[in-house]
Amino acid sequence: MRPFQTSIIEISRSAFEHNLNFLKSYLKDGVRICSVVKGNAYGHGIELFVPLAEECGINHFSVFSADEALRVHQSRVGDSSIMIMGMIENDQLEWAIENEIEFYVFEPIRLQQALLVAQRVGKKAKVHIEVETGMNRTGFALKQLPAVLQLLRTNSAHLCFQGVCTHFAGAESVTNYYRIKVQQHNFDKALKLVSASGLSPVLTHTACSAAALRYPKAQMDMVRLGIVQYGFFPTREVLIEYLTKKNTKVNPLQRLLTWKTWIMDVKVVKAGEFVGYGTSYLANSDKVIATIPVGYSHGFSRSLSNQGRVLIHGQRISVIGMVTMNMITVDVTDVENVSIGDEVVLIGKQGDLEISVSSFSEYSDQINYELLTRLPADLPRTVVD
Repeated sequence: MRPFQTSIIEISRSAFEHNLNFLKSYLKDGVRICSVVKGNAYGHGIELFVPLAEECGINHFSVFSADEALRVHQSRVGDSSIMIMGMIENDQLEWAIENEIEFYVFEPIRLQQALLVAQRVGKKAKVHIEVETGMNRTGFALKQLPAVLQLLRTNSAHLCFQGVCTHFAGAESVTNYYRIKVQQHNFDKALKLVSASGLSPVLTHTACSAAALRYPKAQMDMVRLGIVQYGFFPTREVLIEYLTKKNTKVNPLQRLLTWKTWIMDVKVVKAGEFVGYGTSYLANSDKVIATIPVGYSHGFSRSLSNQGRVLIHGQRISVIGMVTMNMITVDVTDVENVSIGDEVVLIGKQGDLEISVSSFSEYSDQINYELLTRLPADLPRTVVD
């Protein structure tokens, strides 16, 4: 029996293993991989993806907030490390410290509160000190670091200096090259201050997917890999740069995600009739149309009306009419033997053709990250080989 939901997402184990092997070959010896699973593992599903990643050798995960950390904590099979890079409320610190959840600290109040909670529960808080190097978002300014380091040094019984880190502002674009170099220089200053204090963090880390690929110096002890592990270069620019350097036309990454559904109805529309809401599509000849039980409430953007594509019977088929909340209609006039229940691929491969996330994104005016993370969390996800 099919799932109760009207579409499903499949995650490829072999594609993930392939991507990991490529990434490991690209990293320097000894560099640890932190798997970024914020945004519901970029739409791939935290509860499904974390155990899969652990089976493939990953033992460090990062998230944005405490609620995501809780989901990873409940989903992990082993004792993998979990790191919160963004939001954690003061009343969530006790849970994090008791469960050895690592977390970023980027302002004095959080550091003081972490110290108080650690003293109360009798367990060390594992803190990563984030340094503001030019992103101008979160992080301690360089002038604040001496006081931060002093607090760490005098409270080493309660605060574990787990890491020092920063985040680069647009490493995926060559237009930000100078800005990234300035950030690297500022981070080097921060490391000198840390060294002069007599402290030594467990980890130094700065690199997201783009920085890990484009700036080898940024790899340091650990890289925080998000979009690239799921089979996507951060931007087309990063992909082209890689292909040019390697003198190849072959994308080394494989997509993990396939999104598919099934035809729910097939009917004939006569020439001169409109299809769907309003008058956005007029049949200029007799048409055979199929109705698909997926709409904008499922993540199939309304902007794909009259221009989206799907795959049926190994052919690329056009969306006609308006994308509605729960349904789309497609033109299957030239597809033989179409019937109710036939598979429809919304993202992924069928036969020799593919609807890529990139093409889907371009039609809907979304970036890869946005489209993936907007796939509803309640869509059933399953691992396939």
